Amino acid sequence: MSEAQVPDGFERHFRRSGLTDPWEPLYSRKLDDRVQMGLFLSEQHCNSRGLVHGGLIAALADNAMGLSCVVALAAAGRDPGKGLVTVSLGTDYLGSAKLGAWLEIDPEPVKVGGSICFARAIIRGNETPVAMANATFKIL
Repeated sequence: MSEAQVPDGFERHFRRSGLTDPWEPLYSRKLDDRVQMGLFLSEQHCNSRGLVHGGLIAALADNAMGLSCVVALAAAGRDPGKGLVTVSLGTDYLGSAKLGAWLEIDPEPVKVGGSICFARAIIRGNETPVAMANATFKIL
């Protein structure tokens, strides 16, 4: 898969921040129940061995899961208030992805409570699972 072959439905990510700016271009796909994220791994995403850095995986999974909880709140007719903050984040690494791979974060909101949201995600490199993540978010 080359950079010219961004998967269907993915567009340049709609939300930028100082943390993620060095990792651009990032892509996202808005679905009815979640916001998936993806990118082609380049040198700024990898460690010295040319493998995706675990910190990048954790940060992007956190981002996608939080945005997906906002989607779940809206679908439930709830105002996400001033946004969400991460209370806890866990990441289990299953494998790795190499320079040039398409890394995709597929989150799933698990439960939207009164003040707390829960989500999980699978992270794949060229469609092969490389990590799983879960997070708890506080609604502000």
